[in-house]
Amino acid sequence: MLDELYHGKQLSWAAIAEELDTYPNRIRRIANKLGVKSRDKSDAQKVALSSGRQIHPTKGKQTSDETKIRISEAQGKVWDSLSEEDREVRSRIGKDAWDSKTDAEKEVFHLKSRKAIHIASKEGSKTERFILEELLAEGFSVQQHKEAILQNERFHIDLYVPECRAAIEIDGAAHFEPVYGEERLNRRMAADIQKNGLILSSGMVLIRVQLKQRPSQRYNRSLRDQLVEILNGVKQNFPEENKRYFKV
Repeated sequence: MLDELYHGKQLSWAAIAEELDTYPNRIRRIANKLGVKSRDKSDAQKVALSSGRQIHPTKGKQTSDETKIRISEAQGKVWDSLSEEDREVRSRIGKDAWDSKTDAEKEVFHLKSRKAIHIASKEGSKTERFILEELLAEGFSVQQHKEAILQNERFHIDLYVPECRAAIEIDGAAHFEPVYGEERLNRRMAADIQKNGLILSSGMVLIRVQLKQRPSQRYNRSLRDQLVEILNGVKQNFPEENKRYFKV
């Protein structure tokens, strides 16, 4: 009977005791003598949540931006403290997890990746959108994917700050690594050089942000701070021609 109530109906000892009009410890002692094993703390919590006897402590609660930043900074410090060997171990774990996926699972991942790239080409990457929102919050006027400003109409500027006459280009790995092969990398680099020349020759400031590590909230905040510093400096004293190209 106790086994059926506890494991079958997933009742707690307290609930069973209430049903039998006694107290939990007595039920637990009897169950122990009968060989009915109690759930550990983790399993007991899962059962309580799934049965609705308890409400998840964070369900429906909004995590504040301040808390998110603290969590992000803590995670970043943990990563920074890792040795190269530890990072290599984590990298191998990720590679092994990928290798263990079926061809169907990998294809689903590739489809999602292609969709994300397509969206990013129109709406900008997460980092680009983050920087856009943060610069707007800092009081800058920012235009995204500014067109019809360069002589070559094939090019648009990722983020353009009119008051500073500054073009901000957000470069993912495909701009400096052979992600899609050496030939496409060479074409991309040649296009970037041409674009640099058009931007600088038009009298604008050029800021190229190279995403050389996986973007995170902490990393994006660091980029924002660097960009704000550069833009404020440009506003105060527009630089000479040989000081208008910044790399971040």
